Amino acid sequence: MTTSRTAPPTVTPGRRRRWRYVAGVLVLAVLLVVGGRLAWSWLDPFGEQPIDRSQPVLLQSIKDLSRFEAATGNFQVVVDLEKDANFLPDAVKGTRTLFVGAGSVDAYVDFSALAAGAVTVNADRTEVTVRLPRAQLEKPNLDNRRSYVFAQQRGLLDRVSDFLSSSPGDQRELYVLAEKKIAEAATSSDLRSRADANTKAMLEGLLKSLGFAKVTVKFADEP
Repeated sequence: MTTSRTAPPTVTPGRRRRWRYVAGVLVLAVLLVVGGRLAWSWLDPFGEQPIDRSQPVLLQSIKDLSRFEAATGNFQVVVDLEKDANFLPDAVKGTRTLFVGAGSVDAYVDFSALAAGAVTVNADRTEVTVRLPRAQLEKPNLDNRRSYVFAQQRGLLDRVSDFLSSSPGDQRELYVLAEKKIAEAATSSDLRSRADANTKAMLEGLLKSLGFAKVTVKFADEP
């Protein structure tokens, strides 16, 4: 008994050419996609290019300083500012913002405020007495690089208002509030007393280096 075998199908030259054509089209399509993406990322047609058209800096005035910067305090405050509507839920109208404000406050002694006779020297120039005003505090100087909005919740109406506003997310109120709180913290700290002590030590060392054997530094409110 004989068995018949089925001959394997043969691929005609025409079919082989069609598969080669399809493979070539697929490879070309992949190359076009990859090349297009590379060209798009390189050209970046919708990218923003900063152009600085600022005017030259104008020097408005020069002020001579006659004061000693005696101490600097670095502060950080978390401002939690919430604004609620009277008759609407927070999901509709209301905001709550957590803002981290970081900055410094300088303490200085103003030598231009020395009263007449604030410096007295004895006859043989071996003793000197200096009476100084107390240290004062500068306005807080917030560091924009270290100050930022940590978290923010906004109602639906506030989101729409920010979207239509010409200056969405205005943070001026947060900066003002942070400066106020830092100024209050600096006032209640020992920054001014540290500045007084540093100024006193500086003058004592300076005057002794000038040859005075006895140096007395007092403040105007001391007896």
